[in-house]
Amino acid sequence: MNAKLHWWQKTLVYQIYPRSFQDTTGTGMGDLKGITRHLDYLKTLGVGAIWLTPIYPSPMVDNGYDIADYCGIDPSYGTMEDMEELIAEADKRGIKIVMDLVYNHSSDRHPWFLASKKSKTNDKADWYIWRDAKPDGSAPTNWRGIFGGSAWTWCEERGQYYLHTFAEAQPDLNWENPKVRRALYDAANFWLDKGVGGFRIDAIVYIKKPARFEDAPADAADGMASIHDVIASTPGILDFLHEFRREVFDGHDIFTVGEANGVPPKDLPKWVGEDGVFSMLFEFTHTNVEFPNGEVWCRPSPWKLTKLKGALTASQKATAQSGWYPVFFENHDQNRSINRYYPEGTDTVLAAKALATVLLTLRGTPFLYEGEELGFTNTAFPSIEDYDDISSHGQYQLALEEGHSPEEALRYVQKRSRDNARTPMQWTKGKNAGFTTGTPWLPVHGDYADCCVETEAADGSSVLSYYRALVRIREEGELADVLQGGDYEELPALEASEALYTFTRSLGGKKTLTLVNFTNEEAPFDETILSGAKKIFGNYEGREAGILRPAEAALYVWEE
Repeated sequence: MNAKLHWWQKTLVYQIYPRSFQDTTGTGMGDLKGITRHLDYLKTLGVGAIWLTPIYPSPMVDNGYDIADYCGIDPSYGTMEDMEELIAEADKRGIKIVMDLVYNHSSDRHPWFLASKKSKTNDKADWYIWRDAKPDGSAPTNWRGIFGGSAWTWCEERGQYYLHTFAEAQPDLNWENPKVRRALYDAANFWLDKGVGGFRIDAIVYIKKPARFEDAPADAADGMASIHDVIASTPGILDFLHEFRREVFDGHDIFTVGEANGVPPKDLPKWVGEDGVFSMLFEFTHTNVEFPNGEVWCRPSPWKLTKLKGALTASQKATAQSGWYPVFFENHDQNRSINRYYPEGTDTVLAAKALATVLLTLRGTPFLYEGEELGFTNTAFPSIEDYDDISSHGQYQLALEEGHSPEEALRYVQKRSRDNARTPMQWTKGKNAGFTTGTPWLPVHGDYADCCVETEAADGSSVLSYYRALVRIREEGELADVLQGGDYEELPALEASEALYTFTRSLGGKKTLTLVNFTNEEAPFDETILSGAKKIFGNYEGREAGILRPAEAALYVWEE
């Protein structure tokens, strides 16, 4: 089966947040030359593809996800020549560069929008979504944007409201207009001509809007309704996406991964695989276990491990015969996984290694986010003014509107803010963790002396060393075939456990067992599940019969 896998199914994808990766100019913000500088480091991790969050020209209202030119490079990151050098140097090392396409919306500074807002009759007039006010002058609907507040903003110049699923500065593009779609396809093909190896497509579930724009039942004290619940995956969206595939993806040896928040596992076959659109699809059931009814940070729900396991298993099963799964626990929109999945007080090194064991032994392409391989944890800024993340400010205001005190609202932000994943990469024990000679755009985490590449590369027991060793097992060892392409099955004997996650991978005569404790206590289990199996890797030395120690992870194999 392994021989049938594509290159991107067998490798590790590493996500870089360029602003936070490496600054080579002293500005305090990362740049493209900084990424090129560390390609050899990424090669030691077994990385075969690098996903860059947007590096296009942008006013940076949402850190680059508000794009003003789809075929350029923002000067803060460098030049097009720097980008071409990065692609070429990565290729020399067998690494492909993957671009982030933000096609639901543009920046309000994009020339398309500047033209569109001038009048109702110009040639870009219907490139965005405009509606008249209600008779009382209020917004066309009561939809709440993803970042909080109304999803509509009044434009005096045009005398209408425009729709923005996200920030006011991110007006939604009108995919019903074939000229808009053609312009977006041309931009993607521009980057294919530059030699990129694939695309991650942002917020793609929102591109199709309902035929009728109407108020929805309010879901909060602000009298508004979540726009996600109203427009996500509107019927007809797959027609657009199949056209996208035909015009851009087909005929290229690339991979594509769509960000599809809200697409349930049962619908994955419609989105991925030979009959779908994308190579893979990010869905977020397993990262939103605290928020089953929408991601409102001040309304977390208690969650059990069976819910997390059920979400992962459902995705594994949904892509078992058709499509492929992108395995991830972190990205630039999530808080750090150690803090999300392990109780406070757990040894963070053990927890990081435990999550690595799951990430690298599930079926699918593992996506590793910068700093995850070092065991990064959340930070906590002392004031809401210290947060750069636009969604953090929106969630803070929503918490206040729901009656929480400023102190409580700040605690919710500290736990869930996207800035937790955006603090600078920690390279050395020196000033600013070797990230910059200037003032970093976000403060460096206080643990950088112990949790940095310099320290961990010299420590055979570090999180970094653990990742490197386990990636070698997955990509090069005798178990590569089974860990890359083998079948997945959650171990029936422990499916109901609220402490242990156990699953097997099998291919031909080979079979592995992953056994992980998600608690900070000893967890007993029936030793007979290991009958005839040999432990080959784990985050503790040896093993103790019938128990897993706190945050213990182990990989077993049954020998032929």
